[in-house]
Amino acid sequence: MEKIIDERKQGEALALERKASNTKKLFIESYGCQMNFSDSEVVASILANEGYNTTQNLEEADLVLVNTCSIREKAELTVRKRLEKYQAVKRKQNPTMKVGVLGCMAERLKSKFLEEEKIVDLVVGPDAYKDIPNLLSEVEEGRNAVNVILSKEETYGDIAPVRLQSNGVTAFISITRGCDNMCTFCVVPFTRGRERSRDPQSILEEAQDLASKGFKEITLLGQNVDSYLWYGGGLKKDFAKASEMEKATSVNFAQLMDMVATAQPKMRIRFSTSNPQDMTLDVIETMAKHKNICNYIHLPVQSGSDRILKLMNRQHTAQEYRTLIDNIKNLIPDIGISQDMITGFPTETEEDHKDTLALMEYVRYDYGFMFYYSERPGTMAERKMEDDIPLEVKKRRLQDVIDLQRDMSRENLKRYEGQTIEVLVERESKKNENEWSGRNDQNIVAVFPKGDYKMGDFVNVKINECTTGTLIGEAVGYAEYWQ
Repeated sequence: MEKIIDERKQGEALALERKASNTKKLFIESYGCQMNFSDSEVVASILANEGYNTTQNLEEADLVLVNTCSIREKAELTVRKRLEKYQAVKRKQNPTMKVGVLGCMAERLKSKFLEEEKIVDLVVGPDAYKDIPNLLSEVEEGRNAVNVILSKEETYGDIAPVRLQSNGVTAFISITRGCDNMCTFCVVPFTRGRERSRDPQSILEEAQDLASKGFKEITLLGQNVDSYLWYGGGLKKDFAKASEMEKATSVNFAQLMDMVATAQPKMRIRFSTSNPQDMTLDVIETMAKHKNICNYIHLPVQSGSDRILKLMNRQHTAQEYRTLIDNIKNLIPDIGISQDMITGFPTETEEDHKDTLALMEYVRYDYGFMFYYSERPGTMAERKMEDDIPLEVKKRRLQDVIDLQRDMSRENLKRYEGQTIEVLVERESKKNENEWSGRNDQNIVAVFPKGDYKMGDFVNVKINECTTGTLIGEAVGYAEYWQ
């Protein structure tokens, strides 16, 4: 490990020298999932080697990149609006500025993007970021450039990300890429490709690097972290062909979490996102074993109706999901759980909708991410199912879900009143410059007066009151375990 740290320090010194000599400016912004934000940090690292430093000033940028999401139509419309903004800046203030589109929207539309958005000079899919320097050379020679080839191997495990707009306290570590689950509503398998896992040693090295820089929390990140499986590389489906030695030395997600938590006992560890069909009890047992693994799981379900779950190609029933929740709560009684929910999926009836509300009542989620169904081009649902639920019905059902979740969130937060919780200070409160904001173990935001505390401190906070989404309290000392 000492050799790893020495190599990291040498790399950091070279990076500082490079940054001082870099003259070109990169403006990069990200939309969508946490993986996109993590990918943007990889891209910034790649371009640092090409003479670019990042800037938050759009008008001065030599290169503007937008990392895109295709999960919903609204996300794509947001990107289109941003491209209009870039075009206005280029026309009025910065005519030599180059513009590129990254991520899932780039993968979905490919060369069509160049036809639809004349301002775009390069289009790069999620597995082609190492090719950006070559693509920029083509752009400089007056040609539009596209690379959206999906990889079966790339994990970017050999690249040390540039932490963009970092608070110096929390960071993402990508552990898997792609998804094999093929939910009928989802574009991710088509835009990010097949599942593949990253070498656990490189994950441990990145965690150690972050710890040495003073970071206090890491999130292990992937489209489906519970499918993590390393046995020397390759696609997950090839595990059956692995040698007995490879199988004996393989690492699954529970083992990876145990390794990271053991190696970094004073760093708080989260993970996202989980899939109910792939989450096993050994993951929950590993969480319960380690103080530094947060008692929080984001566990998307999408619907409470077995009929709709089958149409969505979710490989679990509502009852199997309930059983998983029961097992989680038995092992970790104070667990925080959040959800993803879709209303108005094709053929959804009022009875199906009631099943969803009933499942929510059973679980009593802390909070959720809730949307009405948006047909995504290329998915099985778009190709095989009629989007037959009227928009007003989708919106009304969504409001039912939101209203119920708001009530549950308020009730769940009320239980913290009078309690003292551990909070990691992450930022200044958005509403009051005299208060700190951070999250507790269950991923719930708490605010409290700053006092003498600083960013990165673990603080015991006594909760006096709450809103529907925030705990409000006062600091009563440092959290002893983390000192």
